[in-house]
Amino acid sequence: MELKGKTVVVTGSSRGIGEAIAEEFAKQGANIVLNARKAIPEEMLEKLQSYGVEVEAILGDVSDFNSAKHLIDQTKERFGSVDVLINNAGINRDKLVMRMDEEDFDVTYEVNLKGSFNTIRHALPLMLKQRAGSIINISSVVGETGNAGQANYAASKAGLIGLTKSVAREAAMRGVTCNAITPGFIETDMTAALSDKVQEAMLGQIPLKKFGKSKDIAETAVFLSKSEYITGQTIRVNGGMYM
Repeated sequence: MELKGKTVVVTGSSRGIGEAIAEEFAKQGANIVLNARKAIPEEMLEKLQSYGVEVEAILGDVSDFNSAKHLIDQTKERFGSVDVLINNAGINRDKLVMRMDEEDFDVTYEVNLKGSFNTIRHALPLMLKQRAGSIINISSVVGETGNAGQANYAASKAGLIGLTKSVAREAAMRGVTCNAITPGFIETDMTAALSDKVQEAMLGQIPLKKFGKSKDIAETAVFLSKSEYITGQTIRVNGGMYM
């Protein structure tokens, strides 16, 4: 898919990986729709607009079915199409299972997995009608490996991989692709705040001996959106942490 002039929706795009993805697509000449539950920083909007593309911020919680519908409907009304959907919105409520309560599990599932279903459910009919489109779900390495203290998060991210494969099979007949990216340890404000000892332990799990950058995920998303023959795949961007 040629991205110039296309419309890209990025959920969870107020910072971090979502912000990097939005910028990478803007560099390609795509119009960007940002989505988050809270206000998008004005400087971020200005930065994206500096690439000569149109940028729209549509606030809302994608874990709510109707809010997700509003996001897609408003995008269609503003730009006429939804060409690329990036499901990046996610939260974590880390606890050991024996200490995890029902809300910790439910809210993580609602945002990470059901939120992605909600946006796909409303965007897919548009993509099928135009016989083109790319859906990219941001999962996690722990969705494939599991991780102590993250049963809820890992389960939601593993579910996202299953959702990806099923949507890929359903949408393929109309030329719509659906893939997942599983980031490993990525440099963020959270990892920067960890002690040297903890960071050293994390690096010990990575053969490349360095953390990934948000740009690594963003470049992979752009690559997948351009491909018309890659679908149903899980692309691991983790420095060799899981092979």
